[in-house]
Amino acid sequence: MAGSGYRDYFKVLGVDRSADADAIKRAFRKLARQYHPDVNPGDATAEAKFKEVSEAYEVLSDPEKRRRYEQFGQYWNQVGGGGPGAGGAGFDVDFGRYGNFDDFINDLLGRFGGAGGGAGFPGGFGGGSGFPGGGFPGGGFPRGAQQRQPINLDAEASVKISFAEAFRGSERTLSVNDERVQVRIPAGVKNGSRLRLKGKGNSQPGTGRRGDLYLNLEVQPHPVWRLDGDQLRAELPVALDELTLGGSITVMTPDGEADVTIPAGTAPGRSLRLKGKGWPLKSGRGDLLLTLSLQWPESWSAEERQLLEQLRQARAQDPRRNWLSSARL
Repeated sequence: MAGSGYRDYFKVLGVDRSADADAIKRAFRKLARQYHPDVNPGDATAEAKFKEVSEAYEVLSDPEKRRRYEQFGQYWNQVGGGGPGAGGAGFDVDFGRYGNFDDFINDLLGRFGGAGGGAGFPGGFGGGSGFPGGGFPGGGFPRGAQQRQPINLDAEASVKISFAEAFRGSERTLSVNDERVQVRIPAGVKNGSRLRLKGKGNSQPGTGRRGDLYLNLEVQPHPVWRLDGDQLRAELPVALDELTLGGSITVMTPDGEADVTIPAGTAPGRSLRLKGKGWPLKSGRGDLLLTLSLQWPESWSAEERQLLEQLRQARAQDPRRNWLSSARL
């Protein structure tokens, strides 16, 4: 079809010269249904018209080919090369390889404007290297030939968020392909969580297809809190007398201050569990575990030293009694 001279592809599809990619696609779908050989069996005129509208769509759906076409008119395919029919292959399709009309249209729409060969088919429409001799040998696809795998338009990006954002959730505004996208980060996400933004990935020129964007979340560490599986943990500094004598102390939780009780005689390293005060989970809030850590003073006051001396004099148990007998060789 392309070898017979210049055609006004906009008139062929019945669209204005200002028509966007979606309008061109809609026009092609309508005309392709109307003139498809399966709908018009034995009608050579309809088949020729079908090839003409397919050729027009192939050019106008490709931004670069459309630019050359609009700029150079009938000489467009001599500028930059690779127009329909280049190399004399023409536009021929073996319709028998498709089960129905929708299979053909979906295949054609998905391939026009794709990577490689300018038209999405291996080697393009003529002059390419996808098949021996370029274009479609023998006027159609070789039967049983393996079709090219669909293009993966999905994209990935890493986003750093604070520990507080991961705990409470937040909203971020990201710049994606020159587009500002509002992202909602749900409460309770963990380091390595993945968010999917549907239809915000890479786009395929000329087809309107767009993949998804996957955000990999990197939760920054916190100076106090750490997440251990589903458990929120922290080291809680306590004094010697608090461990020995026990009592009520005020601690900080993610929800604010809270009072907890340390049992008398608690050893360092033991943990206090605060139910429902931990990490947000699908089933509710997890528990908060506070591990008691003896905070040894850097220095002692005179009064403290005097009390410690009294404690030494009054101590009833030798801490090394069992150790001495067990350590003897």
